Amino acid sequence: MTASPTLFTRIIAREIPSDIVYEDENYIAIRDIAPKAPIHLLVIPKKVSARLDEITDAQEMGHLWLTAVKVARQHAADYRLLVNSGEKGGQVVFHTHIHILAGWENGPDSDT
Repeated sequence: MTASPTLFTRIIAREIPSDIVYEDENYIAIRDIAPKAPIHLLVIPKKVSARLDEITDAQEMGHLWLTAVKVARQHAADYRLLVNSGEKGGQVVFHTHIHILAGWENGPDSDT
């Protein structure tokens, strides 16, 4: 039996519409539908892993973070990158993704 497709897998497959801001052969970046900052994007690997710590290949991990930085810089000079890992870490969709948060006029309310 195969795992059910994640919300993000369905977005990648264009089964669910989304506001795509970046895409290449390995990643897609979309606007979050429930933004926590004026700019709130998600960078999602097309290769599925449930959580960040399942990625054990250094090159794969590096490409994910480099892509997140590339997308962030396309949208803001200053930004925050955030990953929730696991249910108790705040993860809601169990498909690895990096949040890009930016666009505050005076910066975020805190550094955490």
